Amino acid sequence: MRELLGRIRRALLGLLAAALLLYVGDAVVLRQRLPGGLESIPVQPYYAIPQKNGKTEFMLAPPDTRTCANALFPQLGSNPCWYVRRHLQVRINE
Repeated sequence: MRELLGRIRRALLGLLAAALLLYVGDAVVLRQRLPGGLESIPVQPYYAIPQKNGKTEFMLAPPDTRTCANALFPQLGSNPCWYVRRHLQVRINE
């Protein structure tokens, strides 16, 4: 039983080390590509306004641009571009 717990612990530590290495490598590659590593993508925000009758009214807001990082993980305070491209419409709850 002790041997099994030791193997599980080593496996979990290995996975944690691999994830940390992937994140750090992603950050290094992004910084190597700067300023080309950051991109601005236009998004369309809209307001979701609840009505008294229980329905929701939607109103478009002016288009906005979001800065994103060409990386796997959020870096430099920006979401990754693959995530921003999948969320081009941004809901704002009132």
